[in-house]
Amino acid sequence: MELLHYVFFFLVALGVLVTFHEAGHFFVARWLGVHVVRFSVGFGKPLCSWRDKRGTEFCVALVPLGGYVRMYDRRDEDAADVAPADPGLAGASYDQLKRPWRILILLGGPAANFLLALLCYWIIAVAGTAVVVPVVGAVEQNTPAHQGGLQSGEEVVAVDGRLTQSWHDVALALAARLGETGTIEVRTRQDDATRTRLLSVREWLRGETDPDPIAALGIRTSHGAVVGEVLPADPGALGGLAAGDRITHVNGEEIPAWGKLVEVVRANPNTRLRMTVRRGESALSLSVTPREADRGTHGYVGVAQAALPTRVVRHGVVEALRRAAADTWANTALTVGLIGKMLTLEVSPRNLAGPITIAKVAGDSASLGVVRFLYLLALLSISLGVINLLPIPILDGGQVVSTVVEMARGKPLSPAAQAMGTRVGIAMVGCLMLLAFYSDATRWFWPG
Repeated sequence: MELLHYVFFFLVALGVLVTFHEAGHFFVARWLGVHVVRFSVGFGKPLCSWRDKRGTEFCVALVPLGGYVRMYDRRDEDAADVAPADPGLAGASYDQLKRPWRILILLGGPAANFLLALLCYWIIAVAGTAVVVPVVGAVEQNTPAHQGGLQSGEEVVAVDGRLTQSWHDVALALAARLGETGTIEVRTRQDDATRTRLLSVREWLRGETDPDPIAALGIRTSHGAVVGEVLPADPGALGGLAAGDRITHVNGEEIPAWGKLVEVVRANPNTRLRMTVRRGESALSLSVTPREADRGTHGYVGVAQAALPTRVVRHGVVEALRRAAADTWANTALTVGLIGKMLTLEVSPRNLAGPITIAKVAGDSASLGVVRFLYLLALLSISLGVINLLPIPILDGGQVVSTVVEMARGKPLSPAAQAMGTRVGIAMVGCLMLLAFYSDATRWFWPG
């Protein structure tokens, strides 16, 4: 059932992305008066289809791994078979268009993907979402964050000028600096005081697979084992624990997170534990003896974890549009930058996400709610738009380049040149797909 869950949401995401992309080509072609023969979501034999009054066939095909829009072109071998029955109503042939209008049709697909991302971000901004406030939990010694003066308890409000309202925003902003040497500007806020921290990096995470930029700077997003509530008359209260205490060590063993504290307490019923506690600016040493629980199978001290600081981010309709536009632009620039860094090997090409990774992330995002799924859909849509603009012959960007060359020459490319371009394009896309599958295989089946 879990596999079906991942496959289902992978197909949902892919279907939405492909439909929007091809709709971009379709609507621009229709606007320019070109007859569209077929609008297909998927390849191969149609599972279902219907025709509109202009004679365009809309279908969902057997292989749901893409789609296409076929326009009437008198140069095709079967042009007579797909010609519009009423040219005045259905539209003209693609080859009758001037080349600048053909470029406009080619750009319609990627443009639709960017519009889909804008729509997703707008819905998220209007609906509002609860996020974990990016307050630094702890700073590791001898790391860029430590050397730059970042302090526990500071909220990260901007990275390199990009506003950050959540740890997700922080991670995306830092991802733009992968592989670089220089200074990352982090603006923080604490007790109404704003500070600018400069974190120096050198060939930062260059060539790393699945990098974690926040942890790599030495920043812990968790505040550790912080006590939120102490039940009276239970071992924690009797041992002197109080709300707000951060337990850093138990019997000399470091406690980096709440889960580790739970593990140690459960394993030691009726055993006195020496706890090192941070209370404000003071360090205390307390003795706590967990009592038996569940018939002596594990220890219990009667304390609850402090809740992480959260906020609800919500905008009005107009402000949400501005926010959505800013997010779309920033993440488009991030995607373009990362692709460039993959070509120069500043970022490992193994970070490409193949279908297995996308399916896993799509399923997990859907499980966490509509908002998380929309976030993923927006990022995937931007990626699809950017990739289709690459100057690879069979992609939209490659066809734009080919059309520009024809405009410069004043005549079409020779059939031999077009055939060669197609073969090169298929080979390049094939290599990208193989790399994506290899990345998935090393990530999920034989990591290391």
